[in-house]
Amino acid sequence: MKPDNENGNTESSAEERLRPQSVFGVDFSGAAQSGKNAWLAELEFSDRPSPAKHVPGQEPLRWGRNQPQQLPPLTLVNLQSLGTLAESDEREQVCAWLSGRIVESEKALWGMDFPFGLPIELGLGNWRDQLRHVAAHEGDAKSYGRSLVELAESRLAAGSSGTDESIGKVSPTKHIRRQTDRETQTPFDCYHYRIIYQTFHGMRDVLQPLAANPSTAVMPFQCAKMRLDTRRPLGETAWADGPISRVVVEACPSSTLKRMGWPHQQYKQPDAKEVDSARLKNRQNILLGLKDWVRISLQHRAVMLQNPGGDALDAVLAGLGAWLGWQRADHKAICAHKRYPSEGFVYC
Repeated sequence: MKPDNENGNTESSAEERLRPQSVFGVDFSGAAQSGKNAWLAELEFSDRPSPAKHVPGQEPLRWGRNQPQQLPPLTLVNLQSLGTLAESDEREQVCAWLSGRIVESEKALWGMDFPFGLPIELGLGNWRDQLRHVAAHEGDAKSYGRSLVELAESRLAAGSSGTDESIGKVSPTKHIRRQTDRETQTPFDCYHYRIIYQTFHGMRDVLQPLAANPSTAVMPFQCAKMRLDTRRPLGETAWADGPISRVVVEACPSSTLKRMGWPHQQYKQPDAKEVDSARLKNRQNILLGLKDWVRISLQHRAVMLQNPGGDALDAVLAGLGAWLGWQRADHKAICAHKRYPSEGFVYC
């Protein structure tokens, strides 16, 4: 074990115990042929740290209690579509491959771009209850989204008093945004028609099997697995000879772009064969910002510039955002929050 300060103290800090060896970013798709548009980025840490860039409006990132404001640069080591990796574009095979690949990883942080939970105003219970609710739905993702809209409308019509703190007061709208959606400026509520396929299949086909895996922690829903309570040091067993081998968190590339002050619009062009000049310029500006955080080969850079839908780029942003959000997070406060452990938290 390397010393963590100039006095040669070999006791690793809490932050170091929560540091993964690899970071994975997933730009998820709930489409029937999801393998065509879903991408996976794998990032590793350099052995030599370099000064971290300050994110506007945020506290500087730190490794440990006695170390300078440094962040080891990430290196993009793999970038492929999930269809290529799963050897099938079919959604069922892609989701099965993804959940299996996550379980195979060691000392890894996974950031995935889809909502992990639903707003407590819907009254669906805790996170495990929500997973069961999604799994029990007999229709498709579209009908599930409609059922949630109807549920919100019925609760609105009933005029709940909001005395039950576990479900909160009824929102004045049928499309309810989670607290983390409002705070991180995600593009949509989690059951909007443009996101419901990701929510439905992500929760049912990826998160549900992961939730039962004893060495996987889906955060912040499974804080107990990380032993993030007031009786133990932060992350006492996380990646440090403990039972947790991997952590899975919700990421949002759009939220990361906004937080970093990079272009967050007009960089996707999914229906085009080639990326037009305006979107290409925005991607180039995003890559210009990324170079301070991620080492990207010319080959991977070309893929990120040429991929029409911007999915390859979003996978890298999901990984980077997950890492920055994880490093920045006050884990105990998040786990003790009245909403986050049920609704979810966007790490960006």
